[in-house]
Amino acid sequence: MNYNIRGENVEVTNAIKEYVEKKIGKLERYFDTPPTSDVNVNISVYNDEQQIEVTIPMTDLLLRGEERHLDLYAAIDLVVDKLERQIRKYKTKVNRKFRHKGSPKHIFAEMEREALAVKEAQAEDELEIVRTKRFDLKPMDSEEAILQMDLLGHSFYVFTNAITGNTNVVYRRRDGRYGLIEPS
Repeated sequence: MNYNIRGENVEVTNAIKEYVEKKIGKLERYFDTPPTSDVNVNISVYNDEQQIEVTIPMTDLLLRGEERHLDLYAAIDLVVDKLERQIRKYKTKVNRKFRHKGSPKHIFAEMEREALAVKEAQAEDELEIVRTKRFDLKPMDSEEAILQMDLLGHSFYVFTNAITGNTNVVYRRRDGRYGLIEPS
């Protein structure tokens, strides 16, 4: 892991750096291969209270913990405990889902490898068009377009607006309602 340790209103000494790296380094035991992600640590002091924020972005998981304590070393211990709980919770969830395929440690490592392979494949094929469709745009109003979209089971529908003659798009929003895109 690559450590990026910053301090706000406090000087990050070598002793603090070594302690943070030692404690967070213990999280590597949860992985078959040590993660290559960056570890962002932000240490700050406000009104004699020490605060530590740790963020570890990984391929399928974002580990993040934040703790406040009067003693900085106690805050570091607490945030590492919190990150360990997050990893165990995620691995338990993965283990339940893929119980028949092996131990959670192997599944977690396998998921990281698969996600990295997918990411590399996407980088190579980023601008590749894999399918082209052609169809006639039928003049209709937006309500009819929504009905057509629902009948087809799609999440969007392109049509010609019968009133304006412009090409419009209706789409299903995440909240279950509908949106309309029209040119200005």
